[in-house]
Amino acid sequence: MAVNSYREDEYMQNTDKKKILTRLFSYLLAYKGAVAAVLLCMGITVAISLVNPLLIEEAIDTYVAGGNLPGLVRLGIFALVLNLVFIVMVKLRMYVMAVISNKILLRIRQDLYEHIQTLSFSFFDSRPTGKILARVIGDVNSLKDVLVNAVTTLIPEFVTVIGVVVIMVVKDWRLALASLCTIPFMIVGIWFVQTAAHKRWQIFRKKSSNLNAYVHEDVAGMNVVQSFAAEGETQAIFEELTEEHRKSYVDATRYADLFGPVIDFCWGFGAMMLYLVGVRFLGIDQPSVGLLVAFGTYINMFWNPIMNLSNFYNSLVTNLTAAERIFDILDTEPDIVDVSDAMELPEIQGSVEFSHVSFTYDKGTAAETKVLDDVSFRVKPGETIALVGPTGAGKTTIVNLISRFYDIEDGKIYIDGYDLSKVSMESLRQQMGVMTQDNFIFHGTIRDNIRYGKLDATDEEIVRAAKAVNAHEFIMKMEKGYDTELKEQGAGLSIGQRQLIAFARTMVSMPKILILDEATSSIDTHTELLVQKGIEALLKGRTSFVIAHRLSTIQNADRIFVIDKGGIAEAGSPAELMAAKGAYYNLYMAQFAGLS
Repeated sequence: MAVNSYREDEYMQNTDKKKILTRLFSYLLAYKGAVAAVLLCMGITVAISLVNPLLIEEAIDTYVAGGNLPGLVRLGIFALVLNLVFIVMVKLRMYVMAVISNKILLRIRQDLYEHIQTLSFSFFDSRPTGKILARVIGDVNSLKDVLVNAVTTLIPEFVTVIGVVVIMVVKDWRLALASLCTIPFMIVGIWFVQTAAHKRWQIFRKKSSNLNAYVHEDVAGMNVVQSFAAEGETQAIFEELTEEHRKSYVDATRYADLFGPVIDFCWGFGAMMLYLVGVRFLGIDQPSVGLLVAFGTYINMFWNPIMNLSNFYNSLVTNLTAAERIFDILDTEPDIVDVSDAMELPEIQGSVEFSHVSFTYDKGTAAETKVLDDVSFRVKPGETIALVGPTGAGKTTIVNLISRFYDIEDGKIYIDGYDLSKVSMESLRQQMGVMTQDNFIFHGTIRDNIRYGKLDATDEEIVRAAKAVNAHEFIMKMEKGYDTELKEQGAGLSIGQRQLIAFARTMVSMPKILILDEATSSIDTHTELLVQKGIEALLKGRTSFVIAHRLSTIQNADRIFVIDKGGIAEAGSPAELMAAKGAYYNLYMAQFAGLS
């Protein structure tokens, strides 16, 4: 299986930035009413901000020049009320947009999480868990400022810029032209900066993902690290990844920080041109003092929004890569999907048939590995089939194909005569129970962990399942019995106890087909003898597939399949295979010869 590790940067296809932005901002459509209210507030604030310089001009040229103090006071009171309204509208729009943006982030995270759950094993096999978490948590959080500022900054500042330009041109087109002569230089400068910065922010996101993946892996395996005194080595790797992360951030911000100087230069040069043209070429008597002051204010009102827009654009460039990474997963199609006319699998008896089945991992890649080649067999309802053979022979692959965790390359798989590719996966998996040697224990009570196998299970069903696998006795000895709170991954329990709880979780679902993949490998011999009685009772009348290297656990199997070299090398009852003195006989003798 081709794997992207924490040492490798994730591959990202080049994407259309316009499509990414359109898709991101489409989430705002679900809140049209609230956004409209925000836009109304912004319309009022923009109008007030555009009127303020005109009030200043009027105050200087009319009331100050004319010595009209009462009129100046009335104008001042009007301006004060107007700007109090401005403050209220700004606060209101900020609050509403904060609520909207948080709801959108929640929706994006839910969409991402729901989609991830539809993806097949191959997706999770090919990348570290930490890199997936980086997208679900970090990348989604990065979008908040973009969503808020898209409405509260982009729209009002853009409208302000247009309004300022129109007023300046109407007032005096010569002063307007002088003030805005640096715009072409600004456009060229910003284009250069964003092009260079975006590439570097992509690299930074990848390095962040690598670091996140390593920390997750290292913490999860801390017991191994400490057992082998490998803290020094892991610290060295962590420092290396942290340094790569730091360098990528510095490299990206070095370019991103050029936005400000470009704007500042164009702003300062434009202001200089305003006063140079207004005083030197037009003469001080032509434009009034009030007009020059108003133009100076409008210059600030023009470049301030431009600065804010450049900061927004900088934030957009910084966080656009986060949106790209999120939509990259959302656009990943599940390898295993129901056909459009998939039928619900009715309650089954449990017959299983493989008809000329072949399967290859990573087909078409350098890591291509053919595991099964033209495999055929039939299993009757209620039969117990043991799968034995060397590691990597395809035992687990067979049971994974029955659960349709992967799709076959060639051939057909039938359950009760129904083609698995034509029934819904949910209706199939609801009738199956799967237990491996490394079952996950969730944080929560023992009762909750067992009930996970059947969410509507009663307390009686939970206790019955625990008793069947002989877990009830040790559970009742715990502090709160079935209500004992378990830590993540069952910390504090023995391996055998964790396995028994996982076994009860599988048993409570009362599956029609039961798959035990090395399910008793982590249980000591004494505990195994207790569990075997429960297994035999629960397997009675159910089709079961048991993968085991410990041959003592499968002596009651109806048939044994010896899997080797892409197929079934031998098949038969334990007695038949021992009499044949073939591959199974050799495995058996190798395990038990020294025990006689």
